[in-house]
Amino acid sequence: MNTIYTKILSSKKKGKKLLAVLLDPEKLDLSKLSETIKKINEKSVDFIFVGGSTVKNGITDNVVQKIKLLTTIPIVLFPGDYSQITNKAEAILFLSLLSGRNPEYLIEQQIKSVPLIQNSELEVIPTGYILIDGGIETAVQRVSQTKPISQYKLDAITNTAYAGMLMGNKLIYLEAGSGAKYPVSKEIINSVNQKINIPLIVGGGIKTKKQLDTAYQNGADLVVIGNGFEENSSLLFQL
Repeated sequence: MNTIYTKILSSKKKGKKLLAVLLDPEKLDLSKLSETIKKINEKSVDFIFVGGSTVKNGITDNVVQKIKLLTTIPIVLFPGDYSQITNKAEAILFLSLLSGRNPEYLIEQQIKSVPLIQNSELEVIPTGYILIDGGIETAVQRVSQTKPISQYKLDAITNTAYAGMLMGNKLIYLEAGSGAKYPVSKEIINSVNQKINIPLIVGGGIKTKKQLDTAYQNGADLVVIGNGFEENSSLLFQL
């Protein structure tokens, strides 16, 4: 079966690097949505992630529906809250915030999502989500009321990722946060990549081709660009 996760896992085994663009429904200018998606369609983007930390109820469903009319690129939900779940997408990253200790984002949000997910056709991909300090207080940090792990705590980050894998997560996502001053360091990416044998996603603070290449070269299987694209849509044409 050709699922989203199968594609990610197969690409990892082949050494092929993947790219996703993250669109935050609350930051999207729907009047320019056609133009935005056109730019994404023109480049080698593998997935469109949709979600955000502060998205209001109902917005995600409407945005995903509009995006689907404009592209054949698979849409993957990246929800900051269970209310953002919509059956209009192809898959959902079923996130567990491993870097924090707030039970709301370790298990409570997941329980609340069950009625929405079990009645959908969404492909559910268990994902260990690790927030790394990117130099600013991010929306994820504020909403989840958790602290990111310092980039200097290499062992803590690596061990958290490894624990996430042992717990059954199919993906590990290292996140510096939307609008981060600096992305996850190459040392962290390399260390985590050496420790785990499941696909590694890296996002947050990636605004240049050099930063993207650095993430790939050190072991990221899938890189996510969000704010970098929102602030400068021509970034895709530099890749």
